Amino acid sequence: MAVKKLSILGSTGSIGTNTLDVVKRFPERFKVLGLSAGHNIALISEQIRRFRPRVVSVATESEANVLKEEFSGSDIEILYGTEGLVAVSTIVESDMVVSAIVGAAGLIPTYSAIKAKKDIAIANKEALVMAGELIISEANKQRIRLLPVDSEHSAIFQCLAGHNKDEIYRIILTASGGPFLDYSDSELRDVKPDEALKHPTWKMGKKITIDSATLMNKGFEVIEARWLFNIEPERIRVLINPESIIHSAVEYIDGSVIAQMSLPDMRGPIAYALSYPERTNLELPRLDLAMIKHLTFIEPDMERFPCLKYAYNAINAGGIMPTVLNAANEVAVNAFLNHRLKFTEIPEIIISTMERHKQENVDSIDAILFADRLAREEAEGYIKSRKEKTVC
Repeated sequence: MAVKKLSILGSTGSIGTNTLDVVKRFPERFKVLGLSAGHNIALISEQIRRFRPRVVSVATESEANVLKEEFSGSDIEILYGTEGLVAVSTIVESDMVVSAIVGAAGLIPTYSAIKAKKDIAIANKEALVMAGELIISEANKQRIRLLPVDSEHSAIFQCLAGHNKDEIYRIILTASGGPFLDYSDSELRDVKPDEALKHPTWKMGKKITIDSATLMNKGFEVIEARWLFNIEPERIRVLINPESIIHSAVEYIDGSVIAQMSLPDMRGPIAYALSYPERTNLELPRLDLAMIKHLTFIEPDMERFPCLKYAYNAINAGGIMPTVLNAANEVAVNAFLNHRLKFTEIPEIIISTMERHKQENVDSIDAILFADRLAREEAEGYIKSRKEKTVC
């Protein structure tokens, strides 16, 4: 079996570290050629020593200089910024790029990897939210595979195996519901960042954890599913499964529903994407069906958690609107984490920003980046004006 050579974008995040855990378990199957990180220099230093990549990228020049000094005398190329990300994602010898950067920063290196004819294990949902049509078009043009890493999309991918697309009735995306499923409106208004970061079933990065609490993460996954599986948004249903045992399902025209089940552990879908079409024995804890007392399914309340509704609105509008949605959400979540917004003000900033934009078609990455920048400025403006009114 040939060794699969990997470049990992976002190696110090949750998906990145779990990916490296899978690689560590199967050194005869995978080799790391490239790593990128943000500001976690201590962790990426450990990863460099353990996996000895050829190319490494970090956020800033000063952080790159720290690594250059630490690894002086080695043949590791150490870069920074967007150019560094692109260099990691386009290493000639790499067979696959794991796109695990959180946020819009993942768009350019992911798109560059596709143009360089690399298969993509995609966990950076924002790239598909912002530029799904362009990414799918380029992936088809380059004849590369986009293999989903998110547990929900991996589940759908597995449930579709061997079936005719024309036989699909709808896709069912499941959500944990986050930590505030049973909170009242008044309780939601008083939520603090530390509370929102306590996810009931998954261990994830800060931004994704907040998105899970607002259900925006599920909204993004609706948009992802629309592009990954070429299915209309109205045929994508979201159900809350608080136990996080059923990761998603596909309902077929004959009434059959095929679901994928497992204990919540991201190493499963990561390993499936890396080794597809084969499976690997990770020796993880197994799902004991006899121990499951019940499985709960709940319709999401889009009035209490309007971010999910805004995501459907954005994908139905098309054009730049999903980009605006994502940009406003990133700004609002960051403001909440920095105690500049209340939890319930996150959707208010998003819808205010979206309402300022008309639907416009986009035909290039540059157009998407322009819309992203403008939406961020507007969202920041709303937050600033809100704060000034509060002071007055």
